[in-house]
Amino acid sequence: MSLITQAFIVERYGLRLNVEQLADVLGLSKAAIYNQVSAGSCPVVTYLDGGKRWADYREVARHLDEMHSISSGIPA
Repeated sequence: MSLITQAFIVERYGLRLNVEQLADVLGLSKAAIYNQVSAGSCPVVTYLDGGKRWADYREVARHLDEMHSISSGIPA
Protein backbone atom coordinates (compact mmCIF):
# COMPACT_ATOMS: atom_id res chain seq x y z
CA MET A 1 0.00 0.00 0.00
CA SER A 2 1.11 3.49 -0.73
CA LEU A 3 2.74 5.55 1.99
CA ILE A 4 1.28 8.65 0.35
CA THR A 5 -2.25 7.29 0.80
CA GLN A 6 -1.49 6.42 4.42
CA ALA A 7 -0.01 9.87 5.09
CA PHE A 8 -3.03 11.59 3.55
CA ILE A 9 -5.47 9.63 5.69
CA VAL A 10 -3.48 10.11 8.92
CA GLU A 11 -3.07 13.83 8.30
CA ARG A 12 -6.74 14.36 7.58
CA TYR A 13 -8.41 11.89 9.97
CA GLY A 14 -5.86 10.52 12.44
CA LEU A 15 -4.77 6.95 13.13
CA ARG A 16 -8.28 5.57 13.24
CA LEU A 17 -11.48 6.65 11.56
CA ASN A 18 -14.94 6.59 13.06
CA VAL A 19 -17.94 5.59 10.96
CA GLU A 20 -18.68 9.16 9.87
CA GLN A 21 -15.09 9.67 8.69
CA LEU A 22 -15.03 6.28 6.97
CA ALA A 23 -18.25 7.13 5.17
CA ASP A 24 -16.70 10.42 4.03
CA VAL A 25 -13.61 8.69 2.63
CA LEU A 26 -15.63 6.00 0.85
CA GLY A 27 -18.31 8.38 -0.41
CA LEU A 28 -21.09 6.52 1.39
CA SER A 29 -23.58 7.40 4.10
CA LYS A 30 -23.13 6.35 7.73
CA ALA A 31 -26.21 4.14 7.35
CA ALA A 32 -24.65 2.38 4.36
CA ILE A 33 -21.48 1.67 6.38
CA TYR A 34 -23.51 0.25 9.28
CA ASN A 35 -25.57 -1.87 6.86
CA GLN A 36 -22.43 -3.23 5.21
CA VAL A 37 -20.83 -4.00 8.58
CA SER A 38 -23.98 -5.87 9.66
CA ALA A 39 -24.09 -7.81 6.40
CA GLY A 40 -20.37 -8.59 6.59
CA SER A 41 -19.74 -6.86 3.27
CA CYS A 42 -17.93 -3.71 4.40
CA PRO A 43 -14.83 -3.35 2.21
CA VAL A 44 -12.79 -2.04 5.17
CA VAL A 45 -12.22 -4.05 8.33
CA THR A 46 -13.72 -2.30 11.36
CA TYR A 47 -13.64 -2.99 15.08
CA LEU A 48 -15.42 -1.93 18.25
CA ASP A 49 -13.60 -0.02 20.97
CA GLY A 50 -15.43 1.60 23.85
CA GLY A 51 -18.78 0.99 22.19
CA LYS A 52 -17.77 2.86 19.01
CA ARG A 53 -16.90 1.41 15.63
CA TRP A 54 -13.51 2.29 14.14
CA ALA A 55 -11.37 1.53 11.10
CA ASP A 56 -7.57 1.55 11.15
CA TYR A 57 -6.01 4.02 8.70
CA ARG A 58 -3.90 1.22 7.15
CA GLU A 59 -7.02 -0.76 6.27
CA VAL A 60 -8.61 2.30 4.69
CA ALA A 61 -5.42 3.04 2.70
CA ARG A 62 -5.21 -0.60 1.60
CA HIS A 63 -8.78 -0.49 0.29
CA LEU A 64 -8.29 2.81 -1.55
CA ASP A 65 -5.06 1.59 -3.16
CA GLU A 66 -6.74 -1.69 -4.13
CA MET A 67 -9.61 0.19 -5.79
CA HIS A 68 -7.13 2.44 -7.59
CA SER A 69 -5.27 -0.62 -8.92
CA ILE A 70 -8.50 -2.18 -10.16
CA SER A 71 -9.69 0.99 -11.85
CA SER A 72 -6.33 1.61 -13.52
CA GLY A 73 -5.86 -1.97 -14.65
CA ILE A 74 -2.69 -2.34 -12.58
CA PRO A 75 -2.25 -5.91 -11.30
CA ALA A 76 -2.24 -6.15 -7.51
